Amino acid sequence: MKKLVANAHEAIGDIGDGATVMMGGFGLCGIPENLIAALHDKGTKNLTIISNNAGVDDFGIGLLLQQRQVKKMISTYVGENRLFEELVLNGELQIELNPQGTFAERIRAGGAGIGGFYTPTGYGTIIAEGKETRTWNGKHYVLELPLHADYAFVKAWLGDRYGNLIYRKTARNFNPIMATAARLTIAEVEELVEPEQLNPDCIHTPGIYVKRIFQGTNYEKRIERRTMKPVRREE
Repeated sequence: MKKLVANAHEAIGDIGDGATVMMGGFGLCGIPENLIAALHDKGTKNLTIISNNAGVDDFGIGLLLQQRQVKKMISTYVGENRLFEELVLNGELQIELNPQGTFAERIRAGGAGIGGFYTPTGYGTIIAEGKETRTWNGKHYVLELPLHADYAFVKAWLGDRYGNLIYRKTARNFNPIMATAARLTIAEVEELVEPEQLNPDCIHTPGIYVKRIFQGTNYEKRIERRTMKPVRREE
């Protein structure tokens, strides 16, 4: 099966309005920049985006929000995006917030074929409203259902034409579990190498999960919030 495509625009060519898309990344680290930009250019609308957060106003998923291409966000944290706040308060954007661990486990369950799981996180809060609850050994649990998507956009450091992927450090974040939980996974990589150049013991996502792959370009790798250590001057 030929997985290698020329660029992001070719990779997302069949994504239509109303699709559900998982997008890897934590803050702005490890996000699929090229795929998001291509989806923005294509103008696809009424999207449901499953992502840890919503980027910032003018980058990442924020570009899709600017164009009103997103109908619903399933996330854990949206604090760095003013536009996101405005759209939610104005009723222009649906939101489903999850505790971060629950969010990660729901995606993992989707990829593993698990029908659901019980967690104590969120019991007694609005997170548990309308959900089944149970008690074991005096502790209360909430039933959480798995998350699935039509497409997963993941971004890796290295990849080969078979779709085997290696992520780098913090950029690994949500990418590996999202790659398993979608009907069709698309990977963009910083460097495309020959299969024999990847150490099999170091592969994070096996190629069986990836249906399309391409080498990305012009990565900005923005820093969401830059914190500098104060300089202590000698008296």
